[in-house]
Amino acid sequence: MTLTNAVVVDAVRTASGKGKPGGALSGVHPVDLLAEVLRGLVTRNGLDPALVDDVITGCVTQAGNQAFNIGRNAVLAAGFPESVPATTVDRQCGSSQQAAHFAAQGVMAGAYDIVIAAGVESMSRVPMGTAAVGQDPFGPRVAARYPGGLIPQGHSAELIAARWGLGRRTLDAFAERSHRLAAKAVAAGAFDRDILPVGGHRTDETLRPGTTVEALAGLKPSFYDPAVAERFPEIDWRITAGNSSPLTDGASAVLVMSEEKAAELGLTPRARFHSFAVTGDDPVLMLMGIVPATRKVLARAGLTMDDLDAYEVNEAFAPVPLAWAREVGADEERMNAHGGALALGHPLGASGTRLLGTLLGVLEARGGRYGLQVMCEAGGLANAMVVERLG
Repeated sequence: MTLTNAVVVDAVRTASGKGKPGGALSGVHPVDLLAEVLRGLVTRNGLDPALVDDVITGCVTQAGNQAFNIGRNAVLAAGFPESVPATTVDRQCGSSQQAAHFAAQGVMAGAYDIVIAAGVESMSRVPMGTAAVGQDPFGPRVAARYPGGLIPQGHSAELIAARWGLGRRTLDAFAERSHRLAAKAVAAGAFDRDILPVGGHRTDETLRPGTTVEALAGLKPSFYDPAVAERFPEIDWRITAGNSSPLTDGASAVLVMSEEKAAELGLTPRARFHSFAVTGDDPVLMLMGIVPATRKVLARAGLTMDDLDAYEVNEAFAPVPLAWAREVGADEERMNAHGGALALGHPLGASGTRLLGTLLGVLEARGGRYGLQVMCEAGGLANAMVVERLG
């Protein structure tokens, strides 16, 4: 069977809002937040939304305002024809990257001509973990397999920092880098193409341009737990609010179609989807699945790290991209060149398609060809994807 080339025509997102009451986007229902980017995406590309074969949406906490297939609700809120279907997927922090995988794979297989991959998370309205409050999401067999129990991501980040020997100053310096590069990108207009204003909000609220390593050094560790300290004595508690991604509200979307359909509609593709991988890893260490995922996707692509011109590695916590870079031999100058989630925020389900838009912007700014996007996810999961810039 001959596969069809799947291309990205456009990528849009909201600016990030602080994921707490009073944040810039906290007054917007998440259905409406996603509807804004869906409507903005088709409008600025002159696309009749009736032509969209499916809308695949990533959302992690599918409860409360985000329950009952938020993707479908947003399609209706955006004013799309009722004939446009939608589904909502959860691969934790990589949910909208997985949506992009599914969208592109559907096009490549001939199941779709045009599809939108999107993501949304309102952490101010639906706090992380809401769906499991008062419940046991793991069950007795998982507990039996991992007698010490699975631990929260902040503790996994502490384990990574300890086991890879990443000191507090190194972590804080990486966080400062993220804010500095993001501020530089904003000043250069690097996100102007991506951001659709919602309620007049057009600047990432989580970005702190004046961040310094010295200021970050004054923050206290965020995740100290005496039981975890006893279980993992190697942890010396280095993870703070400053070297962790902030709680964030946001939505993002990418327009995916076949190369032939783009030509028929007179639209210019920005990139072609090249290769995909998803993998599982140790659910206690949790966040280092990005290493085997990277190796897997590069093997499928027939590429090496030297062939990549840019990589976006989600900055859930500072030790994650730092340990990844060490393991795969990455060039830090090519990593998160416009800043990352430590500065721009991490609205869980929306982060994957946000990162894709950022990666395209970096490739275009640098004239690069191949870009890698990789995301760590709860449960020891990871998604990786290689795209090839066109034009």
